[in-house]
Parts: sequence; C-alpha cells; structure tokens
Amino acid sequence: MKPRQDPLLGPTLMMLVVALGGRFTLDRAGLPALAWLDLRLVGLALALALVFLQLRRPAPEEAQPGRRVAAGWLIVALMFFGFQIASSWWAPPGARVGPLCLDIVAMATLTIGLYLVARQAPVLTARRVLWFFWAVGVLFAMASLAAGPGVQGRYAAFGGGPNVFVRIQVLALVAVVALVAAGATARLLWSVPLFVVAAVLSGSRGGLLAGLVVGFAVVLRGGWRTRRFALAGILLAGTGTAVAYLALPPAHALITDRFLQQTAGQGYLSDRPQIFGGAISLFRSHPIAGAGLDGFHALIGAAAGIEYPHNYLLAVAAEGGMVGLVLLGFSAVLWVIRVRAARPWGPEIAAMVVGTGYIALASLFSGDYYDARLAWACAAVAAAAPAGRWARGASSPGQAISARAGAPTAR
Repeated sequence: MKPRQDPLLGPTLMMLVVALGGRFTLDRAGLPALAWLDLRLVGLALALALVFLQLRRPAPEEAQPGRRVAAGWLIVALMFFGFQIASSWWAPPGARVGPLCLDIVAMATLTIGLYLVARQAPVLTARRVLWFFWAVGVLFAMASLAAGPGVQGRYAAFGGGPNVFVRIQVLALVAVVALVAAGATARLLWSVPLFVVAAVLSGSRGGLLAGLVVGFAVVLRGGWRTRRFALAGILLAGTGTAVAYLALPPAHALITDRFLQQTAGQGYLSDRPQIFGGAISLFRSHPIAGAGLDGFHALIGAAAGIEYPHNYLLAVAAEGGMVGLVLLGFSAVLWVIRVRAARPWGPEIAAMVVGTGYIALASLFSGDYYDARLAWACAAVAAAAPAGRWARGASSPGQAISARAGAPTAR
C-alpha cells in the first residue's frame, strides 16, 4: 500500500521559507498601495492553521501520551516577546514601533509553529530543517558567486546583507556534518568547500568567528561520530580557505584587505565599541524596563546613522532593561535544561542545538531582533526532542518517521 504524504511537510516548508525570506511587503513587488500587507504574517498564519488542523487528528508514534515535553521555556519566551511589544508603550518619539512589533509577532509565530510541528516528529522535523539549510546554502552560495562582489568587495545573495548570508552558509556546513553523521551519503561533502569559500567571501568577521567557536565546541564536546565529522569539516574548511586565498583573486583581495589589513593591522571593528557603548549608556539610564522598543534608534542611532545596537543582548538591555534580560535569560535557562534532558542527542537534534548556539553567538556581533529568528527556529525544534531512553531510540532513521505519514527517511 502506498504511504500517504506527511501532512506536516507543507506547513514546515512554508515556515522555513518565511524565515529565510525575511521582511517582505507588497510595495517591494511594485504594489505601494498594499505596503501595509506583510506576507510573513500571511504565510505564518496559514502554516499555523494547517498545523492546528493536523493536531486535531490522532498523534503519530513520536508524540503518544506519556512522552510529553516540558514547554516552560516557550511560555517564558512568549512572555519575553509580549514584554517587547508592550515596551512600545513607553518608547520615545521617533521609534519605529509598528515594523518592530510585526517582526516580533512573526518571530513568535514562527517559534510556536515549528515547535508544534517538531512535537509530532522531532527527528524528522530536524532532518527536514537540515536538508532545507543545505539546499538553501547551495543556492545562495552559487547565486553570490554569479552576482559577484558588492560593497567593500563582500559577497551576498538575493538582496540580503553579508552578515545574514554568512549565517546561511555556516548553517549549511552544520547541516552537512549532521546529515552525513546521521547516515546520508558522504557525497554531500563536495559542498563543504563551496560553503567555506562563500562564507569567507561574505567578509563577516563576527559570523565567521562564531562559526569557529561552535565548530571547536562540537569537536571538544560532541559524541565520537559527530566529533569525527565535525573535525573533518573543520579540516576541509581550513583547506578550502587556504586554497581560495591562494587561487581565487576575489578571496585573496578580501582576506588581505578586510581580515589582515583592516582587522589585524588597523584594528578596525566597524565602530562596534562605540555602538555597544551607546547601548550600555542607554541601559544605565533606563535600568528597569529600558527605553522602550526601538529606543536605541530613536535616542542614539538616528542622529549617528545607526539602525540598531548590532548586539542582541545589548539591544534587549537598552530597550527592555532588567525585565527584558531576566525574561530572556530565564527562557534560555529553561531551554538548556530541556535540551539537556533529551541527551544523548542524535546528530539531527545536536545540529539544532549547534545552530541555536551559532546564531546566538553571531547575534552578539550584528543584526537586529528579527535577524535572530533562525536561532529561535532551531531552538524550537531542539526543545521538542523527548527525554529518556526513547530519545536514544528515536535517533534511528526508522523510528524518526511518523507512523501515520509513512514518509521515507531522507538520505
């Protein structure tokens, strides 16, 4: 009998595409009269509706009663998102509260939707996310190489910035390591040099540094199989960087100018110390509840031509004060407790944890609130993994598939 298609596949891909696409209103498509319509919310609302309809049906094998997953981290995270939106009430004049509230609503909806999907089949959902990261990484890398360098000789793709582009490439590298460790064909390793060269050509120092940190963390703390593939990935990355520097003129020019001369020689840090100092000063002036949503831009950034603090924690501190930091920190602590309870992780869930850590680290160097959405997405999938002996058994390909869907394992 031919197995039925997994009904969760459609909404999962829909949410991932929305997360990848970023902000998109119809004025960008040449329809200024519909600039108020944010397609992110349309796509996420439709995906969430499909997920809720599916939840009304009998649960698959991976979500049977007695295998419930604690969701305290998500409740506190939603309280944090709600506080950020509420802080728009005391935001200073000139704050762009409308667009930022939409960003936060979209990020919260994405987190809830992916968590509900992953609760039904955590390993299968994680595997689909990894395949999505890998495919998007290939697409973006090739598109960037075809388009050529942009500002300062840095590479990106499809209108996005280099700091977002490098995150996609590093997540694609994580996906390769996890998929091969989980049993996918080793031929996927051909894409490692492509991702490495593209990441280096982005010129994003913070994104690359965060990638190195999580890479060595996996080598030092991962399981034997994951550690072996992570070490192989790091060696391939180092080799690919060296070959690109010696053989590709654009890579040679970018590495020499941005990394060696500007960073090592001149100590140029893109004004990050001054930006961070402004956010800390704002936190000191409003220590309890912060200056309000987008208060940094209204009070400091607008005059200096700076959009946001380029550091997620400092942005929360400046605009949400201690209340925002406590809510975010409490949610993070509960999430760590939740994912630790699911150990030992299979490669797929481990990759979701690594992806969360990578985007969180990268968000300390660049990006606004919404640029951290992939960290929340990976965190949601990782937190859905059940604890105990069943989690070890669920890491095998056969048990990762929903009993109702009957979908084949992606290899």
